[in-house]
Amino acid sequence: MRYAQGGGLTDAGRAARERVRLQAVERSEDGQKNREIAAALRVSVRPPARHHPGPSAVPHRR
Repeated sequence: MRYAQGGGLTDAGRAARERVRLQAVERSEDGQKNREIAAALRVSVRPPARHHPGPSAVPHRR
């Protein structure tokens, strides 16, 4: 079963998630490592990695 758009978050929750996502992108562009970004934003390492393609820029397979 797929979740509805936003994964069940309220509008405020989606807005907060987007703010964190944009902060992760900015930090990544500044050259910070994924672990540093994750620690600073208090998220797991995976979310920053999703927005930082890295050297290969090849999409990940699931």
